[in-house]
Amino acid sequence: MDLSQADSTRLRRRYRAEKRFKAYCIAALAMSVLFLVVFFADMISQGYPAFVQAEVRAEVTFSEQTMEIPPLSVPEAFRPLVSRGELRLLPEYARNNPTVMGTTETRWLLAKADIDQYLKGKDVNLPEDVRRTVDRLYEQGQLELNFNTYFFANGDSKLPELSGIFAALMGSVAVLALTLAFSFPIGVMTAIYLEEFARDNRFTQAIEVNINNLAAVPSILFGLLGLAVFINFFGVPRSSVLAGGLTLGLMTLPIIIISTRAALRAVPDPIRLGAFAMGCSRWQVVRDHVLPVSLPGILTGTIIGLAQAMGETAPLLIIGMIAYIPEAPSGIADAATVLPAQIYTWAGMPDRAYVERTAAGILLLLAVLISMNAIAVYLRKRFERRW
Repeated sequence: MDLSQADSTRLRRRYRAEKRFKAYCIAALAMSVLFLVVFFADMISQGYPAFVQAEVRAEVTFSEQTMEIPPLSVPEAFRPLVSRGELRLLPEYARNNPTVMGTTETRWLLAKADIDQYLKGKDVNLPEDVRRTVDRLYEQGQLELNFNTYFFANGDSKLPELSGIFAALMGSVAVLALTLAFSFPIGVMTAIYLEEFARDNRFTQAIEVNINNLAAVPSILFGLLGLAVFINFFGVPRSSVLAGGLTLGLMTLPIIIISTRAALRAVPDPIRLGAFAMGCSRWQVVRDHVLPVSLPGILTGTIIGLAQAMGETAPLLIIGMIAYIPEAPSGIADAATVLPAQIYTWAGMPDRAYVERTAAGILLLLAVLISMNAIAVYLRKRFERRW
């Protein structure tokens, strides 16, 4: 009887411990979800204003005099509101469209950053007469917040109202394309050799250990390696697409090798044995049977590795891709910047208008990373074979 009571007591204790552990897990999950909600809410609230920009509707006169002195092309009452960058673009527009010379057009012109921030409810230091002018034009419909096409069409700029993400986005695409072209074939072929052809000896074991260690190395060390090998030794142009792609390729290589080996290892042995029984060579077995079956896992690991590379900043800072680069690269030797580096640059700018662009850049980067991970999940589910 005493033994039965003791067993019952221990059983109740185990059940209570199980319930407490389950409650702790639910609390941890709820806290994680809460942090994610707060993070996205904060990013969206700060980044959304960057997708709209203040514009002034004014009469623009195109003549020889106004093109020599661009501010004269805009009525005097609007000059304190219009961005200096917009005024510099008017002569270029007239040169590209000679038919507008001698005419007057009604155009939406980009407003200054402090005017834009004032319309968005931010506390900015504006003279009282300018505030009254802004309020009057806003009530009359001559000053509005419109969709910010400059953010998606322009590169970086010293004027926050003209700064955009286009150059960094194109730089990221170019760097990732070169990263894929460098790391994918080398990584896949290395994994195939180690998994299907290499003998199990101390040499191959040492290679495997080093590959696993490289996958855990801090990314900034790959930046130092890229600086020493590609830039200082081989003379690759600093801040170029080539330097960035090769450096990120080194960082992505261990991930592709490990994921490819895992995908190859997941292929059932009867597939190999059946192919050998039909007289296939080892290369034919790998090429015609093992690789097609393991391809979804290889692609998934590759996309996840590229997504990780796209979010890296530290190695690219070491090789100089943090410089002021307003134009998208036109070749692999051209200077370029990438989304994380552009976000890092904006985060350090003193002007408040860059704060919303920093948050908007983070939202765009998150959207790209989530999309790449979604593609990886889709490919795995779409082509996965169950045995």
